[in-house]
Parts: sequence; C-alpha cells; structure tokens
Amino acid sequence: MPTVLEFAGVSKAFGGLRPLRIAELRVGAGERAALLGLDQPMAEVFVNLATGATLPDEGQVTQFGRPTSAIADSADWLAAVDRFGIVSDRAVVLAQMTAVQNLAMPFTLDIEPPPAAERARAEAIAREVELPEAAWERPLFELEAAAALRVRLGRAVALDPEILLLEHATATVARSLAGEIGAVVRAVAERRRIAVVSVGADEAFARALGGRVVALDPATGRLKPRGGWFRAIRR
Repeated sequence: MPTVLEFAGVSKAFGGLRPLRIAELRVGAGERAALLGLDQPMAEVFVNLATGATLPDEGQVTQFGRPTSAIADSADWLAAVDRFGIVSDRAVVLAQMTAVQNLAMPFTLDIEPPPAAERARAEAIAREVELPEAAWERPLFELEAAAALRVRLGRAVALDPEILLLEHATATVARSLAGEIGAVVRAVAERRRIAVVSVGADEAFARALGGRVVALDPATGRLKPRGGWFRAIRR
C-alpha cells in the first residue's frame, strides 16, 4: 500500500511551551488515523506541515512519496495541496450564503443562484454528508454547528482529494453528536477510498472514524496506541 503522508523525526517550534514533535507517522492510501492530544495551535501546525505550507525545523514530511522540502514554488505547492481536503474553522466559507451555495463554490463562482449542473453536484454532496434537506437553503450562519460541519466536510471532499485532514473538527459540536459525525466522515472516506488524518482531542469522534487511534506524547513526539483496535505504524 503506497504511503500518502509520512512524518519522520519532525520538530517545529511555534511559540508554545515546546515544539510540536512527531517522531514517526505513516498513513497509507485509504487508511484512517486519529491523533489525540494536540491542542488547536498544535493541530494547526500539524496541518500546515502536512500540506507543505510550512517546513519542519527538523526531520522530514513526505507527501505521496515526495518531501515537502522539494516543493519549488507557489504553483508547485498549489498542485500539491489540491490533493488534500481540509476540514477546519480556518477554511473559508461564506456565512451569508446558503449551504447549497457554499457546496457549489468548488465548481463555480456563479452561485447566485448556481447553474443547474453545479447545483445538482452540490445537492449530491449535501446528501452524501447527510445534511438535512431543510438546511440546504438556509444561510450558513443560521445552521447549528453539526450541520455547518457537514457543509465544511462536503466542501473538503468536493474536488476528490486523496487525503482528508480534520483539524479539531468537532470543537464546536455537541459532545453527544461527535460519534455521529465521525461515522459520516468514515462513510464518506470509505465510499471515496481516501485517507483520513484527524488531529484534535475528541476521543469519541476519533473512535467513530474506525481507524487507528493514537495519543501524542508531546515530550518525545511518539504516538502511542490509545486502546482498542490499532494497527502499528512502525515499519
């Protein structure tokens, strides 16, 4: 199975008490991994390292067999980051626009209203992420956190990425819904055969993803099994 994302001996200072350290992480095509124990600043650094937006101070991050240090320029980086889908509060959405308009944006900038073909694609994604039809025509700012997260998930997978990164995805969602959202992410990933890496602190969500669950030891950067089913990430 080809490796789509690998961290090896990585360290990155970001202004916290200690740098973010990841001793070893390997994610194969179609695999799912949840990393617990990363606060929001650390999770942001992890995602930026994974996408090549920043480089590690030590060690190496490899995407699809290529180190991020080999990214030559902005065009090269954009081509690389297009292979990722990112679910994060930092990802741009238009709060005044409806859920369907936001889901149509990856396909067209003509969203008032979206053309019929693009609207149909947006509605198909809304169904895939199990967004209730009653929410489709509501502005994003009116939606409950779980529904808004489904829109962000739909946006992240709209252009068929090879790997999905989730950055504290359920931070604003009611704890009782974490497992339900995790199950939706799992179903989408399995249907699309894409890899998933979740970073955060929500263990119920991590379990619902159905892959391996590990906890970060921030002092050493080692990822330790968090009970339950776990496939070793060592070579």
